[in-house]
Amino acid sequence: MNDTDPLLALSEAGVSIWLDDLSRQRLTSGNLAGLTSERHIVGLTSNPTTFAAAVADADEYQAQIRELAARGATVDDAVREITVADVQQACDLFSGTWESTAAVDGRVSLEVDPLLAHDTEATVEQAADLWKIVDRPNLMIKIPGTAEGLPAITRSLADGISVNVTLIFSVERYRDVMDAFFDGLEQARSNGHDLSMLGSVASFFVSRVDAEVDHRLTEIGTDAALALRGQAALANARLAYAAHRQAFDSVRWATLEDAGALRQRPLWASTGVKNPDYPDTLYITELVAPDVVNTMPEQTLHAFADHGEVLGDRVSGRGDEARGVFDALAAAGIDLADVFAVLERDGVENFAKSWQELLETAAEQLSKAAG
Repeated sequence: MNDTDPLLALSEAGVSIWLDDLSRQRLTSGNLAGLTSERHIVGLTSNPTTFAAAVADADEYQAQIRELAARGATVDDAVREITVADVQQACDLFSGTWESTAAVDGRVSLEVDPLLAHDTEATVEQAADLWKIVDRPNLMIKIPGTAEGLPAITRSLADGISVNVTLIFSVERYRDVMDAFFDGLEQARSNGHDLSMLGSVASFFVSRVDAEVDHRLTEIGTDAALALRGQAALANARLAYAAHRQAFDSVRWATLEDAGALRQRPLWASTGVKNPDYPDTLYITELVAPDVVNTMPEQTLHAFADHGEVLGDRVSGRGDEARGVFDALAAAGIDLADVFAVLERDGVENFAKSWQELLETAAEQLSKAAG
């Protein structure tokens, strides 16, 4: 292990470090390029929330907004052109990593409109449009892991589109996501696509699980309940990893791998702690395992670089322990099925709200530029 560079040690332990943020300022200032060289960043995720904040606060978009206003672009078209331009630049920046890792890393994610999270047909159509418009082989299209998103995942992969499945909370839904992934690759192979170019990750949200479960445990208030705070998210991720290992040890996967397929890796998302009483590197140190991705906010990235620890694989072989935590949570009165349903609903609603804020910000700026 590298004792002087915790992020390098994390990479050496099998964790691909991605940044959970994108803005034009990061691109034009050299900040993102610096993070790739100094902080071992090998990929990037974007989402409506990060874009809404970027466009609202940065001057770097003004020239493009003036040009869009001059030709009478609609708000929807303006937002799409702004986000696509950023993602294209980020894809170009990571193209060397994509090549050197044989298409495993160097990936950049762009999300379909979150307002379409429960519309399969519209999601499939927009995923295809974004794939064509961005026109970068290291792009991943983010599709939510809702019930309606599952067939969209399969159909997009079948069309040769790399997919980041987002907003996964429960292990049960994750199993459905992996089935959709296998179905998509099998269809892609039948359709003549090169499986070695198709990338996919399954984004399992972490800190939000603790935030919701801890709130419920505090409301219950018993000693047994309070003692379980801070354990649900890690247990959930460890169960997800156990399900991943089971699925990818199958004959079905071996057949696809023999055809050149890249495995869909678990991606730990929402890894910045929401409870200030917890160590700020909790969801990094405790989720080290081979062949996973951890996408981090910049604050968490720098915190780990400063004082993070890599204590070895903290996930593999801990499924029984994690199931024990879930049993204890249920005994304390936590309805985990309801927890995951609430988290998915709120996750979709929050991204939709951020997307609406992005549209409103763009509308205001287009109006100013035109006036």
